[in-house]
Amino acid sequence: MKIFVDADACPVVDIVEDIATKYNIPVTLLCDTNHVLTSDYSEVIVVGAGADAVDYKLISIVVTQDYGVAAMALGKGAYAIHQSGKWYTDENIDQMLMERHLNKKARRASSRNHIKGPRKRTEEDDQRFA
Repeated sequence: MKIFVDADACPVVDIVEDIATKYNIPVTLLCDTNHVLTSDYSEVIVVGAGADAVDYKLISIVVTQDYGVAAMALGKGAYAIHQSGKWYTDENIDQMLMERHLNKKARRASSRNHIKGPRKRTEEDDQRFA
């Protein structure tokens, strides 16, 4: 087993590395050229610039908050987990993608209908993820 992390602005890299170290699981952190990462444990791979550069490089266990990346991982037989600790599955990904699509349409339709972003991470989120 090997863990790949979409590490562009990922808040749980330290948790992933702590657990991976405990179980001797190799970790690869992927980031684009807009992010500078270093790690004493993980291999760091910097891919080309671009909004989806890391997304296309990924795909075993994928840690991401991007539903599209999760869907690609599931489609390739990988496991995908959100940084909140929620597993993406074949049973829940379609609904998540549909909600994302509808929210994007609502945002485009009117600037007055601004939809808030995700809530601030909590210690409970980190514990659930771990």
